[in-house]
Amino acid sequence: MKIGILQTGHVLDVLLEKHGDFSDMFKTLLDGQGFEFETYNVVDNQFPESIQDADGWLITGSAHAAYEDHPWISRLEEFLIQSYDSDIPIVGICFGHQILAKALGGKVEKFREGWSIGNQSYALPGNTNESNVIAWHQDQVVILPDDATQTGTSEFCENAFVTYGNKAYTMQAHPEFTTDFGRDLTKLRKAKLPINLVADAETGFSKRLDTHLMAERIAKFFKTRQAE
Repeated sequence: MKIGILQTGHVLDVLLEKHGDFSDMFKTLLDGQGFEFETYNVVDNQFPESIQDADGWLITGSAHAAYEDHPWISRLEEFLIQSYDSDIPIVGICFGHQILAKALGGKVEKFREGWSIGNQSYALPGNTNESNVIAWHQDQVVILPDDATQTGTSEFCENAFVTYGNKAYTMQAHPEFTTDFGRDLTKLRKAKLPINLVADAETGFSKRLDTHLMAERIAKFFKTRQAE
């Protein structure tokens, strides 16, 4: 099964050599699941020729906001609507989670309570314990599209995981982020973030990450159209 990675941003140059780009992180996350990958740097206006160029689409995170006025963002929304209407499975992460919701009629905005960074806990259906995934966002999906169902939440982010029937599965957190990347990104950005958030994030990086569980859910959705 071929997965097209729609890369909507790039890792900062200072972190790129050590950690790779976002597309590399997803290839590592989903290694061993039987997928082949092709990356399209849509943030640089490099789009697939057709929605049929892959068997499924994975939208990455980005430093951009879904409501920003960039030609590539509106083009991406059109591409996603066409893919969705053609029943091609879509997985969206962070910005990808937000842009699909916006494209399908939901609302994304800068959250009034600010940032969520570091290792966060989410309640997911079928899981007795909460699942830990690194988050890095200020924007949130505040109104879901008509086709969407909330399937995971946290105290900070109500619509943290969303399922669109058997067509799409999205999440606000970053399952592709490792603890090392989270630490390095926090260290790089700490001067621009509230001190208490940075302190909590640095402490939280000692907790486990449920990376394997997230990889299984994403892979299962692409293969069976069921995330849980």
